[in-house]
Amino acid sequence: MIPALKIMRLTAFASLGVLLILPLAVMAQQATQRSTVLQDAAYQDCLAAVRKNPEEGFAHAQLWQATGGGLPAQHCAALALVELKHYGDAADRLEKLLPLAEKQAPHLTVAILDQAANAWLLAEQPQRARQLLDIALKAAPDTPDLLIDRALASAALNDYAAARKDLDIALSADPTREDALALRASARRQTGDMTGALEDAETALAIQPRLPEALLERGILRLNKGDKRGAREDLIQVRLLAPDTPAAVSAGQYIEQMDVRQD
Repeated sequence: MIPALKIMRLTAFASLGVLLILPLAVMAQQATQRSTVLQDAAYQDCLAAVRKNPEEGFAHAQLWQATGGGLPAQHCAALALVELKHYGDAADRLEKLLPLAEKQAPHLTVAILDQAANAWLLAEQPQRARQLLDIALKAAPDTPDLLIDRALASAALNDYAAARKDLDIALSADPTREDALALRASARRQTGDMTGALEDAETALAIQPRLPEALLERGILRLNKGDKRGAREDLIQVRLLAPDTPAAVSAGQYIEQMDVRQD
């Protein structure tokens, strides 16, 4: 059975629209907030094209880049590749943008490091993702989003103790982050802290009762305690709330496991 924290990573990074991976619009907003370089109309037009049709948007960005679009065109092209699920290529392009960003928009570098790390996670290269997040956190220590992303990378490397440490710091800054609570619940379970794991799952669900990752974790914990009825209720909810996701697949596997044991 796949560990729940890995399932959460897969769920979180399954598409740009889910949980922790920054949606395209948010990635762009993050890039433009502190930089005039990416605030021109041409950049916004390129992003609009990517949102409407990623393939056409990528072609638009490539043409713009060839005619002197510079950093904005290259950034738009990389985001288009994320939308097209060419994650490794997108991550590589984002990394290669860093020297240019440092010259033209130094405040943009942490955001691009995080975006590249997220893309490497999508490309199933968690070691590289964690290396980039180490760099980002040196520049922006104790930033909750960066810590959560590094926890996901650590979990993908089966380093649950490191994941838990980062999540502890993130939650000390913002105890209401239900995503971090759900992730820490799994990290705690993986490191043997069942009481703490259930406490985190329950706290996450008190904040967001329909959070699939927290329901999945509580379902697993309930099953481990022998509460099959409670586990089944949680796991069925995961499948209803987040169909066609790795979390739903995992929930289905646990339900099948219970059914087999009853036969």
